[in-house]
Amino acid sequence: MGYYCCSQALHSTPIHHQFRHSIVRDFRKSRVLNSKAMQREEERNHSAASGKVRVPHVLTVAGSDSGAGAGIQADLKACAARGVYCSTVITAVTAQNTLGVQGVNVVADDFVGEQLKSVLSDMHPDVVKTGMLPSPGIVKILCRSLKEFQVRALVVDPVMVSTSGDVLAGPIILDSFREELLPMADIVTPNLREASALLGGIPLESVADMRSAAKSIHDIGPRNVLVKGGDLPASSDAVDVLFDGKDFYEFRSSRIKTSNTHGTGCSLASSIAAELARGSSVFFAVKTAKRYVETALDYSRDILIGGGSQGPFDHLMKLKNNAVNLQARRPFEPRDLLLYAVTDSRMNKRWGRSISDAVKAAIEGGATIVQLREKDADTRDFLEAAKTCLEICSSHNVPFLINDRIDIALACDADGIHVGQSDMPVRVARSILGPDKIIGISCKTPQHAEKAWIDGADYIGCGGVFPTNTKENNITVGLDGLRTVCIGSNLPVVAIGGIGISNVGRVMELGVPNLEGVAVVSALFDRESVLNETRVLREAIMDSVRAVKQRI
Repeated sequence: MGYYCCSQALHSTPIHHQFRHSIVRDFRKSRVLNSKAMQREEERNHSAASGKVRVPHVLTVAGSDSGAGAGIQADLKACAARGVYCSTVITAVTAQNTLGVQGVNVVADDFVGEQLKSVLSDMHPDVVKTGMLPSPGIVKILCRSLKEFQVRALVVDPVMVSTSGDVLAGPIILDSFREELLPMADIVTPNLREASALLGGIPLESVADMRSAAKSIHDIGPRNVLVKGGDLPASSDAVDVLFDGKDFYEFRSSRIKTSNTHGTGCSLASSIAAELARGSSVFFAVKTAKRYVETALDYSRDILIGGGSQGPFDHLMKLKNNAVNLQARRPFEPRDLLLYAVTDSRMNKRWGRSISDAVKAAIEGGATIVQLREKDADTRDFLEAAKTCLEICSSHNVPFLINDRIDIALACDADGIHVGQSDMPVRVARSILGPDKIIGISCKTPQHAEKAWIDGADYIGCGGVFPTNTKENNITVGLDGLRTVCIGSNLPVVAIGGIGISNVGRVMELGVPNLEGVAVVSALFDRESVLNETRVLREAIMDSVRAVKQRI
């Protein structure tokens, strides 16, 4: 995103604005003093709350969009994407979709007041952001509430005309905006149509017009004005103009070719509010919010929701990737642990094969899950190997895990990770990877197994069952230790350590609850033919499983 700053001397303020400006200055001075007092009180409360952390909080006062692309729903998603809590006061319920607005049902003024009092009196949001305010009564109640319950900043998105051109508020609202709401605003964010309406219908056809409009709207009373030029016909760039009463700032970026633009105005304003709640200045809040919206639009350019000409975009930037992942991957199941192949680059090198050849052969031979373990490779090579293995595993619908390195797992979007007792704690890994990734952990005792369950692991790797050359100084648990862990575990267990064709039957024929399979390294990869060894080992495992079933 490009931007530059240009200073311009202000013209003398018209006489009829001077009295209004003095009132606004007094209101803002009171707001700043009260906000500082509130902040000090909150800091005291924070210290007394034994570790409780107060999070940034935006209250959005706007209409509900049944299509969830704009309004309250867009505000919630944008704030969530920016890491800020968002509470809501709903002013109207709309029936709309990607084709347009089919109906509007305005919430009674008194009930809007009840919602405002409920949130402001208890939750003390940092910033209030407004969207659709469909009646002068709602505007009055909002302004009265903001005087009673002070907030750090007020962001006004004067929603009168949507991006798609639907009229959402009539001319009767304009006077209320000009006389009551805008003089209280820290920043107002009109699009070209809204800026024109606020100024009596003057045409805005150039960046120079946008500057003039920003100056004129600033004269009404808001501290900052952002005129959004997304619909500017004469510009090949998307240009927004910010005026802070002294300087003009132009934010330019290339236009993104997409029809998924529904809710961009709401999302930009709520993103600005989120950044202000996090402590940013107005300039940096606008800069960051604009960059976020551009990124989300670019990500969403080809998603398909609805049959209309203007679709919504994906605020969290996950729908498209998730859609691809859902087609290619299935959820983790305990039976995936049946034959768990752990790669070893040193063994592959010794036998003169690539990691891709080794993984392909293991999967074709019957491996049900693959773990990439690299002890010697640098990060760049590790990541490239991980991407290669993931592509192979995904094409065969086999889960792919990374050993230890959560950064590599994130960078290549692996299905999950496996960690040891001395690696990153499972609880921390889960907080980073989220609820859908697979996390396994090595355990030797029932106590380890219990903690793994509590912390959010998906499976346990128990061992070493037998001595092994792949891990030095690894204490073995034996078959008895494996049995004890399996009986005491709430999670599926894969046995690991020194397991091969000669002893896999002894492991699997324990027949204990939760034992789902074996994890192997040397038995597959320190052999001339990975394919043949995997097939033989898979058949031996299945023979043992059948023997246990017959015994039962």
